[in-house]
Parts: sequence; C-alpha cells; structure tokens
Amino acid sequence: MPRAFSKLAFTPAVRSHQTRMGSAATYEKFISGGPEQGHEIGPTELAFIEERDGFYQASVSETGWPYVQYRGGSAGFLRVLDARTIAYDDFSGNRQYISRGNLDGNDRVALILMDYANRRRLKILGRVQFTEGAPGDATAQAPVERSVTIHVEALDWNCPQHITPRFTAAELAPQLHEFGKQIGTLETENKRLRQELAKAREAAAPYARGNRPLL
Repeated sequence: MPRAFSKLAFTPAVRSHQTRMGSAATYEKFISGGPEQGHEIGPTELAFIEERDGFYQASVSETGWPYVQYRGGSAGFLRVLDARTIAYDDFSGNRQYISRGNLDGNDRVALILMDYANRRRLKILGRVQFTEGAPGDATAQAPVERSVTIHVEALDWNCPQHITPRFTAAELAPQLHEFGKQIGTLETENKRLRQELAKAREAAAPYARGNRPLL
C-alpha cells in the first residue's frame, strides 16, 4: 500500500484495531518515513482509468451515513486531466441528487475502479469540485448537468485474490466471433459428410435389396 493512501486510510482507530489483531507492525513501513508515493497517476493508472466504462463512488452524508453509487458511460468517459486530477460529466438521472447533496457538505470521495476480466482493482481517494452547467458530449443520450473534477489525494492497487472474473459483451466478442467461425466450418464439413453419406447409401441400395447390378 502506498504511503499517501495509508496516511489517509490508517486512522488512529484503524491503527488501534491493527494492534489488537497483530498486523500493526506489518503496516508500519507504509506510514513512517520514506518518500511520498501513491498520490500521482502514472502511465499504468492512466491507461487503466481511461479504459473503464464505470466505477463505484462513495460519499458521506452530514448525518454520517455512507452512500455508494455506480457511475457508468462509454469507455473513456472518466478522463485523466493530469497526474493529480481526473474528471467526468455528470448526466441527468433520477434527480435524487444524493451524492451531489452529500458532496456539498463533505467533498471527499472514494472510488473503486474494477477490471473483472483481468482481476484488477484501483482505489482512489480524492476531493470533488463541480462546474455546474458545463458543456458535455453532444452525442450523449442524456443531458450533462455538470462537470465533476476529482483532485486525487491517494490511490492504491488492491489485491486481486477474491475478484471473481466477469466479462462484458465487448470483452467476449472476439472469442464469440472465433467460436462462430469454428462452428461455421464444422457445419460446412458436417453438410459435406452428410451429402457423401447419402451418395454412398444410394450407391449401395441395389445390394441392400439383394439385387445385382446389370453388367
């Protein structure tokens, strides 16, 4: 876990529980000394972020209740602006505005970006800034109400151990296309064999009836 992420995630209460469970010493190296790491988006993170077609976003209300929302769009709708900033367009939805209202009182968000097919997961902590009425993608199916800019405070690649592989239709398309070609080849071969079998049966029919062909 990078130092920038552990500094935010390992609160006194978390450290106390780590001590009780015997893991505090294991994580000490992530919070004491050393250069700051895990607070900037590198080439690997940039490619991963811009390939995603959705992510989970958590905010917290003024009453202390967390709220998790799924944000989706075409691959690339979550954009990397620079090493510390990402952004996306916020489309008009059911107009409950739970996340939007929560972020008026507390601008902190936690994001989880998933790549189920390759069992990869990126966590991002940041602070949100809104630009209301920002122009968006004219081809989008819903109106853009605002632009959401997230200033990255920390990020961390999470353990893939318990990620169950899942595949989207787009991810399966190349394999399904190849299977379709193979099935087409097999169907053609099967048709040819049926035709040859029919000819062989027709040629053998006189013998099957006990008749000898005329010489």
